[in-house]
Amino acid sequence: MHQYLFFIGSFPIRAYGLLFMLGIVSAGITGYYIMKRDGRGWHTHIFDFTMYCGLAGIVGGRLWDVFFFDWPYYHNHLLEIPFVWQGGMAIQGGLLFGAIAGIAYTKYHHIDTWAFADLLAPAIILGQSIGRMANLMNGDAFGHPTGGNFGILYPETTLAYHTYGNQPLWPAEVWEGQLDILAFVALLFYSSFPHKKGQVFCLYVMLYAVERFFLEFLRGDYVSLTLGLKSAQMTSVIAFVIAAAVFIYLHFKGSVDEPPQPGTPAPEDKNA
Repeated sequence: MHQYLFFIGSFPIRAYGLLFMLGIVSAGITGYYIMKRDGRGWHTHIFDFTMYCGLAGIVGGRLWDVFFFDWPYYHNHLLEIPFVWQGGMAIQGGLLFGAIAGIAYTKYHHIDTWAFADLLAPAIILGQSIGRMANLMNGDAFGHPTGGNFGILYPETTLAYHTYGNQPLWPAEVWEGQLDILAFVALLFYSSFPHKKGQVFCLYVMLYAVERFFLEFLRGDYVSLTLGLKSAQMTSVIAFVIAAAVFIYLHFKGSVDEPPQPGTPAPEDKNA
């Protein structure tokens, strides 16, 4: 793995930043493809939507990591909080802030928020998978020592090495990226069947909450506990319960998502 791909003069091009942005771009392109096939004309919004939600997600991911995971360090290094290129982004905060920006965008443009979220859910989890490649290259979001002669050995320049030295670590970020791909396939499969608006997005939240909860037992980049669970596990439990409750509610009270038939004109955007 290489934290620095190359230098332009003295300016480093970091693998973390490049792959992180590729994750956002890949999510946007995938969302564009899915929405264009859907036929409601929402694909014309996807690049603006991705830009706004991506920026909100970066801010939210950074703040969540700083205040929930790494505050013991950052409260003595406040000027380093904006240094996102060093790594340290929490997906929970990124998803929360991105969701808030997404809801605001769809409401402003009179787009069905639940239906839009359903179409975008597979794209989001795919982008997360690429984001875990960024973590691997940067040596963060790592696992704790395996206790054997198997695992990932990180370079001396990484946080993983500074934390555990030359010990083999569980490939937590690698396995999460792989599970994200399986979730991506599951969401595409589920969305191909009749469902109520919002259920695909709720399923996405539930799938990610489950994988993150169990993978946290292997993570070694922080150990703060609440009621015997890590903060990410507590967040996962809360997110799963809420998403499951909404999923069940939508099953009984929601409306069926019915994409337009081929040849049906796309609805006009009142704010275009």
